[in-house]
Amino acid sequence: MIHHRFHAPGLALLACSALVGAVLLDPARTRAGELVLGEPGEAPWSLLPQAEVTSEGIFLKQLVALSDGQPLPHLRIGEAPAVGQVLTLTRAQLREVVQRASPGMTATNWTGADRIRIGRRMRRLAEPEIKGLLASELQRAMHISEGELELKWVRPWSEVQIPDEAVSLRLVDFPPAGLAPSFTVRFELLANGEAAGSWPVALTARLWQEIPVAVNELRRGDPVREEDAQLERRDILKLRSPITTLANLRNSSEYSENVAAGSPLLSRSIRPRPIVLRGQTVNALLVDRSLQISLKVEVLENGLPGQVIRVRNIQSKRELRAKVSDEQTVLLQF
Repeated sequence: MIHHRFHAPGLALLACSALVGAVLLDPARTRAGELVLGEPGEAPWSLLPQAEVTSEGIFLKQLVALSDGQPLPHLRIGEAPAVGQVLTLTRAQLREVVQRASPGMTATNWTGADRIRIGRRMRRLAEPEIKGLLASELQRAMHISEGELELKWVRPWSEVQIPDEAVSLRLVDFPPAGLAPSFTVRFELLANGEAAGSWPVALTARLWQEIPVAVNELRRGDPVREEDAQLERRDILKLRSPITTLANLRNSSEYSENVAAGSPLLSRSIRPRPIVLRGQTVNALLVDRSLQISLKVEVLENGLPGQVIRVRNIQSKRELRAKVSDEQTVLLQF
């Protein structure tokens, strides 16, 4: 922690211009423009040996107490020291600072400590809190809108001292490719917007989501049905392929690969189901303005709706190209 001591009469003034603040006075305790804190000899100022302040600044009532128990005015006399720094003021230095901040305020009767040490009010940041802050910021930065991110330290986290104020976390460096089962990040803690330190940490992660899992063994080419899968909570960071959704489990699709019971249903495992099949005989239409010709053709390859496939004229054996319209119709292409 860095210590500052002031010796010059000009202060020292805690950097004079920075230490002049607003004062809220009790009208009952003012007289002819002068703040009366108690008659001399009746209410001496008692200087405290130390004080802890927040980023709002240094206030007189945090440094001094009146022996008669009366409250001091809400007089701001300077900026709070930076995190990790300590200001040390003697009685004479504090008197000069106060008179600069409020010329009508005087005090000649002092008790208490000879000098005061002023530092920031601090608290310990424990592991659960920092994990929560880090998980929330990672999910936001990685655009993860669903699931629960679980983090574990590769090495134990040591509690750190931070200002006792509202704390936020900012990622300084994180994996550009996104989350993985293990990675390293660097983050910075901000106390009421003020930097309180930065740390690199190695982590392992799990991202838990409800995903479709095969109820029974599924075969390649089988039609997809909703009852083929059920939702289970799984760690999706271990899966290298995108997951399908229950909405994709419809009869217009089929399985493109075998899927073992209990395995996640991946997007690659499902494909659209052809509506015309190789070897099938369908109607081929040739439309030219008001003219429409229909003939029978043999399908030479499986086709999806809107897909252009090869067909063969059954009579002439000529190979043609046609666009799949429905299960029984194709449109000839020329």
